[in-house]
Formats: sequence, C-alpha cells, structure tokens
Amino acid sequence: MLSLELHDCKNCKSLPPIGRLLLKDLSISGLDQVHKIGAELFGENQSNGFASLESLCFGNMLNWEEWDLCEDDEQVSKFPSLHFLSISGCPLLLGRLPTILQSLQELEIYECSLPVQKVNFLKHVSLSNISKFNISAERIMLRFANFETFNIYGWKELGSLSQIGLRLIGHRFITIRDCPQLVSLETEEEILQLDKIPGVESLEIGNCERLNRLPKVLYAFPFITTIELEKCPGLVCFAESNFPPALKELRIVNCVNLQYLVDEKENNNKSMSSNTCLLEHLHIRSCLLEYLHIRYCPSLIWLSSRGDICNRLQHLHIESCLKLSSLFLNTKLPVMLKHLNIRDCPVLECIAQDFLETTDLESILIRRAEKIKSLPRGLNKLSHLQEIRLSRCPNLVPFEESGLPTTNLRVFSIEECENFGLLPKCIHNFTSLQKLKVWNCSADISFPVEGFPTNLTSLAISKASKIYTSLVQWGFNRLTSLQELAISGEGCSSVMSFPEEGIGRMLPPSLRYICIRNFENLEYMCSKGFQHLTSLQQLRIYRCPNLTSLQKRICFSRLSSYIFAIAHC
Repeated sequence: MLSLELHDCKNCKSLPPIGRLLLKDLSISGLDQVHKIGAELFGENQSNGFASLESLCFGNMLNWEEWDLCEDDEQVSKFPSLHFLSISGCPLLLGRLPTILQSLQELEIYECSLPVQKVNFLKHVSLSNISKFNISAERIMLRFANFETFNIYGWKELGSLSQIGLRLIGHRFITIRDCPQLVSLETEEEILQLDKIPGVESLEIGNCERLNRLPKVLYAFPFITTIELEKCPGLVCFAESNFPPALKELRIVNCVNLQYLVDEKENNNKSMSSNTCLLEHLHIRSCLLEYLHIRYCPSLIWLSSRGDICNRLQHLHIESCLKLSSLFLNTKLPVMLKHLNIRDCPVLECIAQDFLETTDLESILIRRAEKIKSLPRGLNKLSHLQEIRLSRCPNLVPFEESGLPTTNLRVFSIEECENFGLLPKCIHNFTSLQKLKVWNCSADISFPVEGFPTNLTSLAISKASKIYTSLVQWGFNRLTSLQELAISGEGCSSVMSFPEEGIGRMLPPSLRYICIRNFENLEYMCSKGFQHLTSLQQLRIYRCPNLTSLQKRICFSRLSSYIFAIAHC
C-alpha cells in the first residue's frame, strides 16, 4: 500500500500506529476528536518512522492542538524522505513544526495559527490565511531561508515583509495576495549589497489595498523578468526612473489610482541620495521589456513622461484606461513593436505620429477609441502587418490614399465605424488576405471596382447595400476558397431571393458556413445558388420576416447532423 487517507473519522481520538507502513502519500482530515499527535503514530519501534513517506497532508483538524514527535533522540530518524507538507484548517494548532524534516522542499500552511520552525533547504513555502503568527520567534527563519518559491495569501495583519524578517534577496518567485494592511515590501529602503546579488525572477502582488510603492532596490535586481500588480489602489506610479534591467513582462491590472508607469520628472526633482546614486549606477539603460499589459487603470494619464518606454517592447496591450489621451508624449512607438492592442480608451486621440520607424508591426487591434480620427501615417510601409481590426471608432475616417501593405495582410476587419466609407485602395491585390469583415460602417461604403481578392476564406458584410449589390453582380462564385459567409441585409430592400437568380450567381462549393440575416423582403432561397455545396455544415437564417419558402430542390438533408437554424422569420 503506497497511499492512505483517513477522512472524517469523527469518533477517532488518536491515530493508529502506521509509521512502519511503506507509504508514499498520507492524508489525514476531519478527525475532530484528535487533540494531540505524538509517538503513537510511529508505533513501538520509533526509529526510521515513515521511511518512504514523501507527501503528508493534514486538513480540517478543528481540535488538533499539539504535534509532538519526540525529537530529543537525535539518532531517531523520522520522515527522512518527506518532500511535501501541507497543514490546512487547523485553527488550534499551536505547537511548532518538527525541526527534523531534512528532506522537506515544499511547505503549505493554510488557515492556521501555527508558527513555523526553522526548516533548512526548503524550496517552496506557501502561507495562507494564517493568524497569531509568532513573528519575533520566526524572524531568523524567514530572513535567512532561501526559498525558490515564497507565497503569502490572506495575511490580514502583515504590514511589510520586514515585519517577518523577510528580504527580497534569496527567493526566485514571490507571490503576495490579499494582504490588506501591506504598505510596502520593506519598512525602509535598503542599500543593495553588491556581494548579495538578489535572485528574484518573478514578483506578483495582488489585492493589497494599502500598498503605495515598490522599493527602489527592486529596480536594480538583475534577474527579475516578470512583475504582475493587480488591485493595488494605493499605487500611483510603477517607477520613478527606469525599469528593472532584465524585466521582460509587466502586467498591471485594476490599479485604479495608477497615473503613470515611469515619472522621470518626479525623479529629477528629488535630491540624489547615496542609495539613489548606487541604483542609478547599477541601472542597465538598455531596457529589455518586451510585454506590457495594462488593464482597468482609469486614472492612467501617460505611460512615460519622458516619451518612450522601451525600444525593445514587442507587445503593448492597453485596455479600459479612461483618462489616457496619448500613449507617448513624443508620439513615437517603440521601434521593435509587433503587436498593438488598444481597447476602451474613450479619450485617446493619438496613437503615434507615424509608423515609419515601427516597421515590425504584425497586428493592430483598436476597439472603442471614440476620439481617434485616423491611424498614423505610413501604414503601407508595414510589410510584416498580418492583422488589422478596428471596432467602435465612430470618428475614424478612411486610410490615406497610400492604403495598406499588400504582401502579408491576412485579416482586415472594420466594425461599427460610422465615418469609415472607403475600403483600402487596391484591396484586390491583397494576395494573402483570408478574412474580410465590413460590419455596420458608413452606408456609403462601396465595392471596389477591381473586386475582392479571390483567396478570401471568410467574408462578413453588414449595412453595406452597395457592396452587396456589386458583389452579386461580380459573382460569389469567384471566391473559390470561401468557407464562411455572413451577410446582414440592412438597406437591401429590393432583395427577394438569396442568392439572386442569374448567371454566375451560384455560391462557391467550398462554403462550410452561411449566415443570412436582416433581409426585410427576402422571400425564398434560390436552389441554383446552393448547388454543389457538398461541404456545407451550418446554415443560419435570422430576422427575415417575409421568408416563406425553402425551395424543394435545395438538399438540406446533409445538414441533419450539423446545424440548421431559422429564427424570427
């Protein structure tokens, strides 16, 4: 037997002698009558107890008060192979943890008041919802232990890491969440000692209401690559000078009072203390930041007062920043930027002056930016651009005459942009374009004279009667690769059948999905148009109130195992 669970044994007052079993996993929970765990667990011969045990879990032991392993005999080996120890839901446990767990690597304490005894060589420590923590007795353990992963969750009384003797130096991955009294990571700024290089690689802080700053020493950490901040309303800025030199990924979510990321002006107005000078000396000016994600920060005014953030930035995602009027004061984007994603920024007026130095851009996604009137100049120079999606930008006007690049663009989508009335010039030459969507834009938007690129696999049009009428004349059947077709017929009051009868008006046989909606006078579906649709899997028809006939010669039997939907007709 390798695994044993003792669960909800409500009448059990003491544990059985199971120390001689060759167990690897032991879980004990819900034994409400147990007050003490001691030598009885090992049996008569206490030496080398639980020799093979690797994982030990205690849970919901509501009356457990003491854990006594009789550690006086140094020749007795107990739990020699234990790697993982978890204690949760034991509110009365006041005894200390065993000090003989020489193989322990991962420790979890959840909803307990247990003070942690010094344990060497731990790799992972998680403290969650603990109370009555014996801080003074445990400062030595926390200060000198070098954990690979250190997690703190729900510590209501924690005001700073220094309060428990913890320093950032010595840990690779640090997570702190749900600590409402946490004001700072350290009670005072510490001078970085060059002989103790901090090894922190990741820092995650969430739901710490009073946290108002990050320590200056953090910005000199040479190995930290990821920082995530969430629900920290006390933060006004992320940095006063530079980013940590190796930082590659920064996420800031729901920090409602954050006004800027880097405030160089604020830093320049302050006197240079010896500590600040040391940090400036250690800063590596070539910032490595590649991914920046900011979401739900309604007070954000700018990203940087000095203009730029980092020329190596490749992913920029800004969402729900209600006061952000411009991205960079120098109106330039990072030269290595590949992905630009902006959503729900109602006062944003300027993205950049031009794209002339940002030639690596692969995707542009802009949604709900009501004040943006045009995109930066130089769109046609973005030879790597693969995707452009514009949505709910009511003041956006058509692109400049030079248009879009024709080489690698695969997706072009424009939705609910009422003033956008002209498709890009020479769109028929977009040989890589696969998905085209023109949805609820200007009613004057028209079909290009040269037609659509025949390599399209997905086409969606709405509130574009001129495009639909010309497309019918041009011929759906020319789109020989088309797999998805969605048409909303606002303004097409003369259309009585779909597709309209005539030469060359059959639908392409490659179609798998068809959705027709909002044709107010549509009466029937034309059988000729549906001939040879051997790949069709979905047919949807919505809000066509005059539809009275599906012609008998249309074979819908093949749809029986797929999707065939008609609503509001």
